Amino acid sequence: MWALTASIALLGATAARAASAARAASVIIVRPANSPPVMVETLVRLRGELISAGFATEIVDAAAAARGGAGDSRADLEQLAARRGADAVVAIVGDLSPDSVEVWVIDKVTGKSVVRRLPFEPAAPGASKTLALRAIELLRSSFLEIDLAARDRQSATGAAAPAPPPAVVHFVEADRLARRPERFGIEVGAVAVMSVDGVGPALLPLARFDWALRPWFVAQATLAGLGTRPTVEGPAGTAQVGQAYGLLGGSVRFRTRARFRPFAALSAGALRTSVEGRAAGQNQSETAAQWSFLADAGAGAEVRVPDRFTVSLTVDAQLAEPYVGVRLVDTVAATLARPNLLVTLTVGAWL
Repeated sequence: MWALTASIALLGATAARAASAARAASVIIVRPANSPPVMVETLVRLRGELISAGFATEIVDAAAAARGGAGDSRADLEQLAARRGADAVVAIVGDLSPDSVEVWVIDKVTGKSVVRRLPFEPAAPGASKTLALRAIELLRSSFLEIDLAARDRQSATGAAAPAPPPAVVHFVEADRLARRPERFGIEVGAVAVMSVDGVGPALLPLARFDWALRPWFVAQATLAGLGTRPTVEGPAGTAQVGQAYGLLGGSVRFRTRARFRPFAALSAGALRTSVEGRAAGQNQSETAAQWSFLADAGAGAEVRVPDRFTVSLTVDAQLAEPYVGVRLVDTVAATLARPNLLVTLTVGAWL
């Protein structure tokens, strides 16, 4: 029991550190004054694409960005990034009909910036979508350029150079993962199981095997068991309840290229329940076991940390057929999997 509790505490600490390390790159979009309808559509699409790619995004007016200035000069954009602590700035440069967009990525270690300019033709078909996608690709390539410059500085000096900003590290890792997609993975951890009708919580070790059939869909096999055995008490005696289950199913992942990835899962399998009962005032005990069909539905989130490791937290509900009733003499003292509620914490790695 103590070993399992310590494992859960260690996994929780790991999850907290991973969540801290998974800070999204912050991007500020500078909106020009008197934006025409096509520009409003462009800004909405650009912000949506940035968010789906894992960027934390904010839109500011050009006048506010410059604190009274034009809002589109190099000095204005550098001051804006410094004030807001941003990793990148996307500035729509121009008046009523902007013809270009500037993308700035700031290296917080050296204080230097990588600047790119994109042509923009508001009247062209699909101009808004094209601009949004090009801006995201420029952001990624600029992060890669900053990372390469940091490596060059380290090679030239022969000493340990300051690490690139976390946002740069994240997107360099994302680019590497895109070239070597995730295929097979394994997760280990623990699951807390609670019946809603009389059976106390149980803590079970868990192992899960993942197969990424698509970037957004993962087939999964899960095994859990050999954990704690809660006790059900009644006037006629007591019973200890053991549980073990196996599941096959799959999960749908959202924001597949982001570090923080929500998911929803469905699976089915078998539940084995064992009960050891002891009547009040007697030293002898009796045991019984039952197999049941088990259906599971859950949702959660996965945080990807460097070197292809993950930390996942899932909340599930399980239903068994037939469900298990714990009977003490002639009284049903508790039922199991009608439904069960579960919280699962795992750490994993993609191979």
